[in-house]
Amino acid sequence: MRIAEDLNGLDGIVLPGGESTTMTMLMERVGLLGPLRKAIEDGLPTLATCAGMIVLARDVSDGMPDQHGLGLLDIGVRRNGYGRQVDSFEADLEIKGLEGKSFPGVFIRSPLVESTGAVEVIATHDGRAVAVCQGNILALCFHPELTKDRRLHREFVGMAARAGR
Repeated sequence: MRIAEDLNGLDGIVLPGGESTTMTMLMERVGLLGPLRKAIEDGLPTLATCAGMIVLARDVSDGMPDQHGLGLLDIGVRRNGYGRQVDSFEADLEIKGLEGKSFPGVFIRSPLVESTGAVEVIATHDGRAVAVCQGNILALCFHPELTKDRRLHREFVGMAARAGR
C-alpha cells in the first residue's frame, strides 16, 4: 500500500512490526494517515503487531514529539517497553478464545501496554496486557508471524469474513 487509493477494496489490513516513528511519518508524508484512520474507523479488519500496535495506540510514551499515530486503539503503550533487542524473549501465552495449546509469543523490542480503556484484553504476560481486541482491531505486543502457529492469523482472517469482507 503506497497511496490512499490502495485502501479501496481491501478485506483487511496488517500493520506489522518495524519502527513505529518511521511508519507514521511515512504514512503522513504520502497522505495515508487520514485515509487509513478512516478505513479502520469504518470497519476495516486490522491486525497490528508490535510497532503496528504503537501506531494504533491512543497514547504513546517515549515517542518522538512530532510523531502522530492513528489514536484508534484505547490503550497507552511505551515504545520498546520490554527492553532492547538483547532483551527479546519468548513466552507461552493463554489467549482467550484461541482453541488448543498456549500460543508462543515472540517479543522483540515490544511495546509495553501501560493502560487500557475500552479494549478487551485477551492475553496477559506477567500481569500486563499483551493482546487486545477493540471492535475490528486485533493488536498484539508480540510477533505471531515468527512462529509456525497460524491460529492468530486464522482468527484475523475469520474477523474479515465475519465483517463481510
